[in-house]
Amino acid sequence: MNDQCIFCAIAERSAPAEVVQADDHTIAFLDISPATRGHTLVIPRRHSDDVFDISADDIERVARMAKQIAGRMPAALSCDGVNLLNSSGSAAWQTVHHFHMHVIPRYDNDPLKLPWTPGALATEDLPQIAEVLR
Repeated sequence: MNDQCIFCAIAERSAPAEVVQADDHTIAFLDISPATRGHTLVIPRRHSDDVFDISADDIERVARMAKQIAGRMPAALSCDGVNLLNSSGSAAWQTVHHFHMHVIPRYDNDPLKLPWTPGALATEDLPQIAEVLR
């Protein structure tokens, strides 16, 4: 637990949140600044700063709970799709440095747009990029 972390406080229930689902390892709650109606955050109870810091067990538990919640959204919220999103690091828009996954219900008429314009990469660059990532 990080004494300065709002998500740690939510995880131990010392800060208010509208909890959607919880177990011994993870907790899901509604985002107070939602992108769309029903936007939910899923976090590990154990503090991890980001995807680089989280244990394999905790990220699996977060992903499992995010899938469960996403699976309920179409029937419960009449949404047309769902985005799962994680931001790790300030350059990736992370503002709370406790690993979290956004489960964002999407509606055909919602205002959200892709945060980038898809572009083409020269196909000759693909083998070199794949090699350095291996």
